[in-house]
Amino acid sequence: MSEAVLDAWGWRPDFADSCRRFVEEASSPGPLVPARVVSIARGVYRVVAAEGEVSARLLKRARRAVPGGAAVGDWVVLEMSPVPGVDPRIVLVLDRRSRLSRKAAGARTEEQVVAANVDTVFLVMGMDGDFNVRRLERFVAMVTESGAEPVVVLTKADLAADPDAMRERAAEASPGATVVAVNALAKRDLEPLALHLAPGRTVAMLGSSGAGKSTLLNGLSGEEVMRTAAVREGDDRGRHTTTHRRLVQLPGGGLLIDNPGIRELQLWADDESSLEETFDDIEKVALDCRFRDCGHGQEPGCAVRAAIRDGSLDPARLRNYHDLREEQRRLEQRRDEASRRAEDRRLGAYYKSVQQAKKNRRR
Repeated sequence: MSEAVLDAWGWRPDFADSCRRFVEEASSPGPLVPARVVSIARGVYRVVAAEGEVSARLLKRARRAVPGGAAVGDWVVLEMSPVPGVDPRIVLVLDRRSRLSRKAAGARTEEQVVAANVDTVFLVMGMDGDFNVRRLERFVAMVTESGAEPVVVLTKADLAADPDAMRERAAEASPGATVVAVNALAKRDLEPLALHLAPGRTVAMLGSSGAGKSTLLNGLSGEEVMRTAAVREGDDRGRHTTTHRRLVQLPGGGLLIDNPGIRELQLWADDESSLEETFDDIEKVALDCRFRDCGHGQEPGCAVRAAIRDGSLDPARLRNYHDLREEQRRLEQRRDEASRRAEDRRLGAYYKSVQQAKKNRRR
């Protein structure tokens, strides 16, 4: 096995330890080898192993064992088939270092893993009609929850009347995150981003359609890795030139996951820490509220409302903070209800099997 090939795709000692323990305890008709998921399309997993890139099938038990199922960026264990021409099977998804997730679109209360084992996330937003600080706050909260580092990338700087002002607004909406303004089409100002693409490190890109993700990827790679298309006139909406996620290896050795434009983004968070970090300016002011459980509504002695009145806090930012907190609360309620229903079904099936066993014994 060529460790150098795996290292180039982001292989780390903790992955190696987990894989080794599984292989030592497992019994398999064929060899067990590590691989990384580079794309998923119609249930077919393309994975890269030391021997090269192959297609693989995901076993149901492996899918059920990890939140959201296997995702692009996951490290997995392949069971190679002893029969020539038969695709290998993914028998295990290794523990993740980070997990970029959102609530699945629609009414279902399910997690969708956008990418796994990502070191940095480029939050791409155009300095045209795509610019939206409220959406940016959502993106930052999502990345903070994942465990990856958020980097805000403002594209199409050549189209902005006042790029410095827009960059400042983006920085206020993403405290603690690096904010970079670039002209990817002209391949200018990309050096700060290249620092995050050291050999073996993984970056994911998120943004709406037409934000310039594919153009940025092509600029960073120095060649046309992804096809691009012009945005529509009138609304600056983009066409979906990226139709599925894929992990690609750039000429400099960095790894990058390009994602289709996100139409709907609902948070999937396990606790409130991601919102507290994203809105730490509000959290710091709230420490001076008279009541520790102040809801920043009509309570007396509210420091947050006082900051709104004196102009030191943006009222729109506070509204978005409240909206995201409420969305998180409703999501937690739905998750609890889904867990209760699943437990009721499990108990119902158990009691049914007990009753059936009693009937069988009486026969």
